[in-house]
This record gives sequence, C-alpha cells and structure tokens, in this order.
Amino acid sequence: MVYRTKTYIAADFDNDINAVKQLYQWKDSNYWSLSFSNAHDIQQSRDSSLPCSIKSSLKTRMDFSKTFVLIVGENTNNITKGGCQHCVSYNGWTKSCAKGKTVDYRSYIKYECDKAKEAGIKIIVLYKSIMVDKLKCPKQIRYEGIHVPMIYYENGQYYWDYQSVKQAFDS
Repeated sequence: MVYRTKTYIAADFDNDINAVKQLYQWKDSNYWSLSFSNAHDIQQSRDSSLPCSIKSSLKTRMDFSKTFVLIVGENTNNITKGGCQHCVSYNGWTKSCAKGKTVDYRSYIKYECDKAKEAGIKIIVLYKSIMVDKLKCPKQIRYEGIHVPMIYYENGQYYWDYQSVKQAFDS
C-alpha cells in the first residue's frame, strides 16, 4: 500500500518557473509557513528521456501524492510538450511508436491533470495572475478543486499573494 504524503507541483516550467520558485521560497522560508513535501524528490527524469518514460516517472510521483498543485500561466492550456507526436520514436505516417509503446498525444500537463483527477486527490489550481480565468486551465480539472490567483495588485504594484495560496493549501 502506498501512503500519499507528497505534494505534486505541475506547471509550464519554461514560462512559469518564477511562480514555482515562489512556492519553494515560501516553503523553505523561516518567515512563511507554507508546508509541503515535494513529490518531485521521489524520482527524477531527464528532458532527454522519451515522453513515455517521463510520464511513467510522473505517474510514480503522483502515486505518492495527496495534493496536486497546477500553476496556470498564459500558455498552460496550449502546451503540447510530452505528446508522442514530438518523440523521435513516433512514426507520423503509421501513427505508431517504433518502440511498441502506446501512443499518447497528451502533453505532460494534461497527463498530470488526468492522473490527479483519477487519483481523487486534492487539487489546487494557482493562476499566475490577479484573477482566475478557468479558460486557461486544462479542461481535465477546469471545474475541479480550488482555484485562486497567485498575484494581487495594490498601490500600482503586483505582489505574490501568499495569503490566498496558503488558504488554498490549508483548506
């Protein structure tokens, strides 16, 4: 039996890494009290691995997770990275895998959303914005879990919204 004790963070790591780093800053700070155990510490995979190998690693991490956090940015819902169509082993003519694996066109993010929903774990969707725009969220979890903005605007400045994020984690 696997005990679900971890928090799984998914994001567009190419464009929204600053939001991911902010979560880790809050986690590692002596001042802030955002507490979670990172599922990505369980098993690492390389960007050079085949998408099916990376997805296997992602599933292993998800199996240990009690909470799924998706950071939604401008491009999150449009990402295709992780789909077999981008793999060197994919044959576009036959629409098959040269390694005999099952073809999966889902991006890593959509795969992670599906796995989180299937697992029935807590889902938190954080928008790298001052507002929640569910159209930017993958449809798999668009109406699941808690959705909150990660940023607020005050006195002409944008700030990371620790209180909203903390409340989502604590609910």
